[in-house]
Amino acid sequence: MGRRRKQNGIDVVAALPWPVGVAAGLIGFLLVRYGFEGWISHQSGPLAQGFNQGIGAMLAPLAWMVLAICWIGAMASFVGSRHRRKLLDTRTDLESLSQGGWRQFELLVGEAFRRQGYAVEETGLGGADGGIDLILRKEGRRTLVQCKQWKRQQIGVSVVREMAGLLAHHQAHAVKIVCIGSYTKDAELFAKGKPIELMGGAQLLEMIRAVKCYAAPLPASRAHIEPVMIPIEDNPMPMATAACPRCGGDLVQRTNRRTGEGFLGCSHFPRCRPHA
Repeated sequence: MGRRRKQNGIDVVAALPWPVGVAAGLIGFLLVRYGFEGWISHQSGPLAQGFNQGIGAMLAPLAWMVLAICWIGAMASFVGSRHRRKLLDTRTDLESLSQGGWRQFELLVGEAFRRQGYAVEETGLGGADGGIDLILRKEGRRTLVQCKQWKRQQIGVSVVREMAGLLAHHQAHAVKIVCIGSYTKDAELFAKGKPIELMGGAQLLEMIRAVKCYAAPLPASRAHIEPVMIPIEDNPMPMATAACPRCGGDLVQRTNRRTGEGFLGCSHFPRCRPHA
C-alpha cells in the first residue's frame, strides 16, 4: 500500500469546493489582519498593551499569506474540478475508459460517484499497486473504493480479500472495487454476502451514462406552451365580454410578433395553462 503524501495548506484547501476556498481566504484575511488586532486592543494589562504596539504591521504579512494559500488552493480546486468533469464527459465506451493512466482512472471514478451525491476524498493511499484510492461519504456511511484500470486481466480473489481486511481495519461500512474488465469466479464467491461490491467495466460505463443524463439540461424539443390566440376577425364577442376558453380570464388585444397579425390573448398568460 502506498503512503499518504504529507499535505500542506494548499492541498487541504484544494480538496474543498473552490467557492469554499475563496470564502475561507477572505474570512481568514479579515480575522488575522483586523480581528486579532481588535481583540488585543480591548485587553487590559501591560503585557497586552505592549503586545498591541505594532501588531498591525506584524499581522499584515501573515494575513496576506493566509489569503494567498486559500486562493491558490481554490484555483487548484477549480482547475481540478474542470479536469474531472472533462474526464467523465469524454468517456463514452469501454475503450475510452482505459485511456490515460491509473491516476486518471481514479479521478474519473471519483467524479462519477461525486455526481451521485457522494462526498469524495482522494486519499493517495492506493496507487498503481492497490489499496484505498477513494473514500466515499454519504448519509453517515463511509465506503472504501479501490480502482483497477485492468482491461484484459481479471481481478482475483486476493484483491477482494485485501479490501475485506481494510474494511475491518478502518471500520468502514462498505467496499467498492471498480475495474474496466471483470472478476474471477473465486472473487465473486468471496464477495457474496459481504458489504463488498464488485463493479466491472459495463457497470461503470452504465453509471457514467446515468450521471450524464441526470446532469444534462432539458432537451431543446421540450413542449412549449403557447398563449391562447384568437384572431380578432374570428371573435364576434365584444372586448368587454370576451373570456379565455381555458381559464375564463379576460382577453386583451395583442400582436403576433412573427406575422404581425392582431389577436386576443389571455391576460393571465403565462400563468394560464391547459388542464392535464
